[in-house]
Amino acid sequence: MNLPSAISTYVEASNAQDAQRVAAAFLPDATVHDEGHLHRGRADIAAWAEDSARRYGATMVPLGLDRIDGKDQDYALSAEVSGNFPGSPITLAFHFALQSNGIASLEVKP
Repeated sequence: MNLPSAISTYVEASNAQDAQRVAAAFLPDATVHDEGHLHRGRADIAAWAEDSARRYGATMVPLGLDRIDGKDQDYALSAEVSGNFPGSPITLAFHFALQSNGIASLEVKP
């Protein structure tokens, strides 16, 4: 599957459990909304990625990529996520808004 560069970097860094590389895929003022919490900025996103890696040890396998509402820079990535959590593996939706070759926002949805 041919993913935009920033999304590909995010997937690779997430699978490597590398919180700093995850955060580097985002713009400096980016946001992540996951599990009912909002994380803003690279430092907060790195802390979120590190906590998620420690708690879940999750890896993802991309299943499909679609544009959201026909917008050029907004994508919905469906991925099978496996890790240390009940019901693993599950399919989650990752909604990305890209801007200037980086991730401006990410919302993780069940």
